[in-house]
Amino acid sequence: MRATLRLRNASALAGRTIKPSAALIERVRRPAFLNKLTTAEDLAPQFKNGDYIGWSGFTGVGYPKMTPTAIADHIESNNLQANPETKKKFNLFVGASVGPEVEDRWARLDMIARRYPHQVGKDIAKGINAGRIEFADKHLSNPKKPLDWAIVEATAITEEGYIVPGASVGATPELIQSAEKIIVEVNTRIPNLEGLHDINDSFVPPNRLPYLVVHPSDRIGVTAIPVDPDRIVAVIESDKPDNTGPNAPENNESRAIAGHLIDFLSSEVDAGRLPKSLLPLQSGIGNVANSIIGGLADGPFDQVQVWTEVLQDTFIRFFDSGKLSFATATSIRFSPEGFDHFYKNWANYKDRLLLRSQQVANSPELIRRLGVIAMNTPLEVDIYGHANSTNALGSRMLNGLGGSADFLRNAKLSIMHTPSARPTKSDPTGISCIVPFASHIDQTEHDLDVVVTEQGLADLRGLSPRERAPTIIKKCAHPDYRDMLMDYYDKSLYECLKRGAGHEPHMLRNAFKFHLNLMEKGSMKVDKWD
Repeated sequence: MRATLRLRNASALAGRTIKPSAALIERVRRPAFLNKLTTAEDLAPQFKNGDYIGWSGFTGVGYPKMTPTAIADHIESNNLQANPETKKKFNLFVGASVGPEVEDRWARLDMIARRYPHQVGKDIAKGINAGRIEFADKHLSNPKKPLDWAIVEATAITEEGYIVPGASVGATPELIQSAEKIIVEVNTRIPNLEGLHDINDSFVPPNRLPYLVVHPSDRIGVTAIPVDPDRIVAVIESDKPDNTGPNAPENNESRAIAGHLIDFLSSEVDAGRLPKSLLPLQSGIGNVANSIIGGLADGPFDQVQVWTEVLQDTFIRFFDSGKLSFATATSIRFSPEGFDHFYKNWANYKDRLLLRSQQVANSPELIRRLGVIAMNTPLEVDIYGHANSTNALGSRMLNGLGGSADFLRNAKLSIMHTPSARPTKSDPTGISCIVPFASHIDQTEHDLDVVVTEQGLADLRGLSPRERAPTIIKKCAHPDYRDMLMDYYDKSLYECLKRGAGHEPHMLRNAFKFHLNLMEKGSMKVDKWD
């Protein structure tokens, strides 16, 4: 990181005084910060090529809207990207994903040189896979990185100058600690969510301290993010909503997967391996996760607790059912209608919910101590229980690892759920999500306990590789692929035992034949193994 000049008074830099609105005066309770009020348009030219910039935000919630938009407007209106001498590309760090109207626009304008550590967006994925953007796909539990700038959204600033986040915390505390200059966008369109957050100091070894959490409801910090006031160089008023859109809709497959999983959890309770309230649950995002949480709202478990990254709309139903007693997360990603309901009924939820930084929410130490039940969706799982969450056909980056490995590696129960097959343009079951050998491995066989598809559930605990493969194939594979996969396994077992290498049998010459056939013929259905 290279040093940049510190701005002491953004309004003076702009050469004019900005009058704060009544709403902003109410939200900014440290009056001296109103002297730093400016517009995003005045700040946009200050960003230099190669700057390291951090944004708040997680899963499209709580991200800055005004400044990133103004920077893109400045670059586009002045045609800066057309000339190599004026072109600007930035190194962008965001805890997870943000709204497509800012990040995808930056990608389309070729404004991103590097991106850390997780992203969601068609245009940024195109930039990564075209080689224009260097993407470092990392676990979300360790987000700290030195920055020139942090641009963060707040719903209020306290008398001490502390920052009150909105509906996500993500990596914001670490960004603020790491940045030389901080721009705060105070969003007066959304309610002041003060009291919803639990913010603790972040230290690096050898000064890191344990997180003293033994229940999801335990508070270990303060309700706002401490900050050095001298490093806040500008305050901007924002009135833009989060661009969340609807949650992924449930379907018959996702409901079937949820049914298998709830039956499994019920059997674990009946066997005495889980309490009647289960253990704290972690759930990813998507339609399967929605179906699981919706099923739990109608299920047999009471006083359930949640320790997760993101809450979706079905968590509202889970709360309202009376079966969810407490949830902690790092982000609330509701649909616009879900947020309207949440804000209107704030009194019903505020004492049953906490938002923490992703460094705490994804902490391996806490996940293991609490005995979390982790549930996430991969792209594919192979017959031995290795999972690919990131790279289609081994090479094409989709979104990134996110926090799935933080949870799956350390959970009491590590569960991956996926449809058994997905369509291609020419074949409604052209992609098998159960494959002979995962084309890229993010989660290993050593970490997964359960694989579940709409076909059934495979409990892999205590099984050897030669026991796991037939179990996954028979219980989870789509019928269109079941015989092919068993034939692959039987032939592999015969060949490997014959040469004394039968622990985890493979025919390497055929291991990726599903994937090669998909690339060549548009379907994973092979005629035969050679």
